[in-house]
Amino acid sequence: MLKREQIRIRDPYILVNEQEQCYYLYGTTDENVWSAPGTGFDTYKSTDLENWDGPYPAFRPEPDFWSDHHFWAPEVYVFDDSYYMFASFKSEDKRRATQVLIADSPLGPFVPLTDKPVTPSEWECLDGTLHIEANGTPWMVFCQEWVQVNDGKMCAIPLTADLKEAAGEPITLFSASEAAWATPFGDDHNNYITDGPYLYRNQAGELLMLWSSGSKNGYAIGIARSASGTIEGPWTQDAETLFPQDGGHGMLFRSLEGQLMLAMHAPNNEPDERAVFIEIEEKNGTLQRKE
Repeated sequence: MLKREQIRIRDPYILVNEQEQCYYLYGTTDENVWSAPGTGFDTYKSTDLENWDGPYPAFRPEPDFWSDHHFWAPEVYVFDDSYYMFASFKSEDKRRATQVLIADSPLGPFVPLTDKPVTPSEWECLDGTLHIEANGTPWMVFCQEWVQVNDGKMCAIPLTADLKEAAGEPITLFSASEAAWATPFGDDHNNYITDGPYLYRNQAGELLMLWSSGSKNGYAIGIARSASGTIEGPWTQDAETLFPQDGGHGMLFRSLEGQLMLAMHAPNNEPDERAVFIEIEEKNGTLQRKE
């Protein structure tokens, strides 16, 4: 049994299992996430978000898997009675991309759903997240990285009903610089980060997106909202951040008691990253820390 503070993890993602009355925690768990060969993804299991069993090896690549490093940001969904993992990978000869994996259990083992990623092969992409529109169409929202386009983009692509491949061309939802709170970096101050999208429909029926970038106070989480209530937008940016400094890549879940919770990692510097869970409430159509 491990305490939450004992688990080093980036990009934490919580899958709530109401049948088992427990939580599964996924995230970027390799010891060196930036340069060393990728090991895989671990998961942990808890009933109270504080004490965790594990780690359990949720994914370990086969020798012929196309990626060998930058195993990042797994998210797990229950879809058509199976467990699907969306995660980012990279290799020396292929661009960073989001691959879909599948398992019969939240503990895994997860295996690639197909032999190639879903994101465009010529793009540098990361942080794919699944969103099902009201009409049942599955979409993957993902980031086209600043390393390729300078001003990082938030994009979306429709998926086939079996989640195996793209069902259309990608669309751009917004660029990072459109958020007043996002700050540039680099020698020429024209690089902006897009990270960690997560979609949430509020009580008023509005479609919101949590996403992360750099702010004047460091890594932060902002909120975008779709004027149409659909993925296509147009998207506008809230002026204030949800979490202002040194933590990010957030997602939302409801606790077993029904409380809306934000999961994120903080601080953002290695090796101190930890999963943080914060109570959230809706107020005046937006999200904020519970008072």
